[in-house]
Amino acid sequence: MALTTEFTEMFGVRHPIALAPMGGSAGGALTAAVSNGGGLGLLGSGNGDPDWLARELPIVTQGTDKPWGVGFQAWAIDVGAVERVLEYGPRAVMLSFGDPRPFAERVRASGTALIIQVTDLEEARQAVDVGADVIVAQGTEGGGHGARHGRSTLPFVPIVVDLVAPVPVLAAGGIADGRGVAAALALGAAGALIGTRFQATAEALVDPSIAKSIVEGRGQDTSRSRVLDIARGSRWPSKYTARTLGHPFIDQWLGREADLAGDARARQDYQEAVARGEVPPLPVWASEAVDLITDLPCAAELVAGLAAQAENALARAGRKRQKAAEDRPDRSE
Repeated sequence: MALTTEFTEMFGVRHPIALAPMGGSAGGALTAAVSNGGGLGLLGSGNGDPDWLARELPIVTQGTDKPWGVGFQAWAIDVGAVERVLEYGPRAVMLSFGDPRPFAERVRASGTALIIQVTDLEEARQAVDVGADVIVAQGTEGGGHGARHGRSTLPFVPIVVDLVAPVPVLAAGGIADGRGVAAALALGAAGALIGTRFQATAEALVDPSIAKSIVEGRGQDTSRSRVLDIARGSRWPSKYTARTLGHPFIDQWLGREADLAGDARARQDYQEAVARGEVPPLPVWASEAVDLITDLPCAAELVAGLAAQAENALARAGRKRQKAAEDRPDRSE
């Protein structure tokens, strides 16, 4: 029994599962594999780098005849990036982290579905105003970047569902197995957008050391901060912090981001430590659900497995409710 939702019907996909367009690591092979597995693959274009897109977009189009899309960081792109992507005929364009208004009209005019990720209620209202076809409600448990002062997935998703109805919502943040997908559906979402779990797959564009760290990682070792963005000289807006696995520089500077931003010598020390191989060159973005990730499957098989787990979880919950009702004493006499 397939899980049919507004999301699966809108995109003509089998499962209510979408690949989070993780900048750089959600490349063409991973995007195609997720789509071939029955989900919606979303290419992680990030800042819309033209060389990266020129390399990865053909991999998607040659690798799948199923629906797929592309995701951008709205704060980091220009309209030209969107124009380049639309030439390849994606089924969806997803905008996250920043004002979607400069790009929304162009996406919608092309007949491409517009997906907007939101991290607070103001962003959710704006997404409705610009005509989002799907809204992603991201909780703070998610790996990578998200709201500095956001809400957890469990309370945030149903609030957004109610606020933006009838626009379908995908839940994101801390979802790494089929039980999480089932929970998203129970909260009223039309599916789940999943990131960290797909970083630990055969097709992900990540260094093997990063995949190994995710498989071995623990949620209690993750933290959300701007430390590594500041140390790397990243231009990410201060509104968004990043959840990563532990890192020596985070241990040293967590809670003292302002001091780090004003300490040029400390930032240079970071760059020199990276050059010497003493600290990892890239953060390991990871959600609080990283404990649930214990293997490196093929992405298409993972999509099917997540969907099957979700179906089983919902069926099991239904049986338990039915049994509880049957066991309840009849007080009508």
